[in-house]
Amino acid sequence: MDFQAARKHMVDSQVRPNDVTDLRLHRAMEEIPRELFLPTELRGQAYIEREHTYSPGRTMLTARDFSKLVAAADPRQGDLVLDVACGSGYSTAILAVLADMVVAIESDEALATTAQENLTALDVANAAVVVSEARIGAADQGPFDIIFLGSVIELEPETLLAQLKEGGRLVTILRTDGVSKGVVYKKSGTACSPTEAFDSSASTILPGFQAVTGFRF
Repeated sequence: MDFQAARKHMVDSQVRPNDVTDLRLHRAMEEIPRELFLPTELRGQAYIEREHTYSPGRTMLTARDFSKLVAAADPRQGDLVLDVACGSGYSTAILAVLADMVVAIESDEALATTAQENLTALDVANAAVVVSEARIGAADQGPFDIIFLGSVIELEPETLLAQLKEGGRLVTILRTDGVSKGVVYKKSGTACSPTEAFDSSASTILPGFQAVTGFRF
């Protein structure tokens, strides 16, 4: 399979037509081998427009949703980014092209090791993977200009929001009443409320961010 051609087709058919206009992001997604971050048996499907489950409870977003979430974060040179629940490291590799430094956290030690190996293989020198729970974050490495949580959540990420710089933004996919929306939280003083950015097809909730359900009397 010609993966390079598949990457270009992905950008041309799944990214550009969905109001993602940042040429830097286009180039990054054309250059970073998405297939590298999936298990061998899934690599031939890396550029199909669907979520890919590569570990229990962990998925790679569609190129459309991923690119719109990165665009909503608007990473720039000079930014310090926290990539939460980085999985095998695809989001980290893309963000490292666009920002100054990326701290990636992953609770699964095996995935964290894989992510670091993938980044090393691609000579990504401005990113490091740390083993940490997604809900805890990495306060000792912050505060951050951007927190990228490229997964679906149902609970407000209060601990992570506290790790933003003034004017910083956290992007994620918030699922409410069965509907997923890409959202941006922007910190202004003590206020930090979500603004909807786009509709999302993603549905797999990141472990630890599921809403608590129960009976009311």
